[in-house]
Amino acid sequence: MGLIGSKSTLEICDWVSASSFCRRRLPCLLLKLRMAQNLKSAVTFVEQGHVRVGPEVMTDPAFLVTRAMEDFITWTDSSRICQHVLNYNQERDDFDLAC
Repeated sequence: MGLIGSKSTLEICDWVSASSFCRRRLPCLLLKLRMAQNLKSAVTFVEQGHVRVGPEVMTDPAFLVTRAMEDFITWTDSSRICQHVLNYNQERDDFDLAC
């Protein structure tokens, strides 16, 4: 899950707090990746289906993301936010229908 640094002993698990689990939630990671400006908008993006983790579209803001899956957090292909970001960065290709 990525809550502790090593797998050597289980003594470290005594110090794992509830805030460690809260920091692994999808909206909190959207803030960390600067995909949202605040937590309320991050929750709204997830609930409206704008975010996917790997191939799966996530609509549950309580979804816990592992460190291995953290690199695969992206916008969905049909998301208007994705289109807006690509237009802003001048990376949108008119031929490409995906995003």
